[in-house]
Amino acid sequence: MDDGGQANVIHLVEEDGSEGDTPVADFANPGARLHLAEAARMAEAIVFASAEPVSARALAARLPEGVDVAAVMAEVARVYEKRGVNLVRVGDGWAFRTAGDLAFLMSRDAVQQKKLSRAALEVLAIIAYHQPVTRAEIEEIRGVETSKGTLDTLMETEWVRMRGRRRTPGRPVTYGTSDAFLDHFGLAELRDLPGIDELKGAGLLSARMPANFSMPLPPSDPGTLAEDEDELTDIDLEELGLLTPRGGDD
Repeated sequence: MDDGGQANVIHLVEEDGSEGDTPVADFANPGARLHLAEAARMAEAIVFASAEPVSARALAARLPEGVDVAAVMAEVARVYEKRGVNLVRVGDGWAFRTAGDLAFLMSRDAVQQKKLSRAALEVLAIIAYHQPVTRAEIEEIRGVETSKGTLDTLMETEWVRMRGRRRTPGRPVTYGTSDAFLDHFGLAELRDLPGIDELKGAGLLSARMPANFSMPLPPSDPGTLAEDEDELTDIDLEELGLLTPRGGDD
């Protein structure tokens, strides 16, 4: 709590004077430990009450001013690391999820999802590794035409989203993955996607790949539009059937 009506600024500093993600028990200053513990309780409540992963920006807006959000979430993750639920990163946010070794307990209640077709899996993989990518670019990589139904199916799963429009003739829509994609596949960020060696080890790539074969690097910040992308406007959304056209007054 603050005194004299001033904002209580929590600035977490380690013994050597540097800032960092030191757990609560490692802070020499009792006041700093208390502030971190209280901020961790607040963050825990915010994430627990949210149905969606909570972003760092949202946490910073609701926690006391000056809080080191990364240090606070590192403390919450430490507290939950051996419990039945764990705090995990999902894109730029955090969420509570069942501990991996206890997932079998949830299997009876799991919703049976419709299996994706081979074409849908191929398109999903291309979008994940090549985003932002247009339908024409997907077809060029696959070497076959991609039906609108395949993209619609992936968007219905909420794993794929429309990002924007490419600044080229025809202004084609660009596609990318969502935080729901990261959450479903247990990825903290796109850079956690498996590389060539991992895919070969899983039998998903031939051991005898062309010498010049390489894997594209997914964007480090998928939420930011690329230089050749424009944001989708309401007019774009209406044209794509994602927004009800605004009619005149009755």
